[in-house]
Amino acid sequence: MQEFLPDEPATQAAGARLAQVLKPGMVMTLSGDLGAGKTTLTRAILRSMGVNGRIKSPTYSLVEPYVISNLYLYHFDFYRFEDPDEWEASGFRDCFREDSICLIEWPEKAAGSLPAPDIALTLSWVGEGRSLQLNALSKAGKLCLNQYAQLT
Repeated sequence: MQEFLPDEPATQAAGARLAQVLKPGMVMTLSGDLGAGKTTLTRAILRSMGVNGRIKSPTYSLVEPYVISNLYLYHFDFYRFEDPDEWEASGFRDCFREDSICLIEWPEKAAGSLPAPDIALTLSWVGEGRSLQLNALSKAGKLCLNQYAQLT
């Protein structure tokens, strides 16, 4: 599935729709060039799921955890990873549970080490806007994107 996002409000709206359909236990990756909108989309998802206050980019900390009721939300950013083996040393594997949703920017930096994603998103520049490519990679991901398509 592909969607054109002409501006930041459209990116935020796409994030809000994704927040409505994501379920605990899901893993979603976000790929794209610097400035393509990965963090904007992730912030919109987190805000729509109920995260209040400042939502920091985890570029330096690698992960920002949030808790909403009994749901754990983890926003990862592996841009600074030099080697996929850093994933194993990080201890992040414990974040991938049935009571969490993991949103991962720059998943290619931890290639081969991450759990399989349910949904893979790719953002790319198209003129002044962005193209959002959404790919379901699991049964849960397909159900999620079918629900997402009904919201657009």
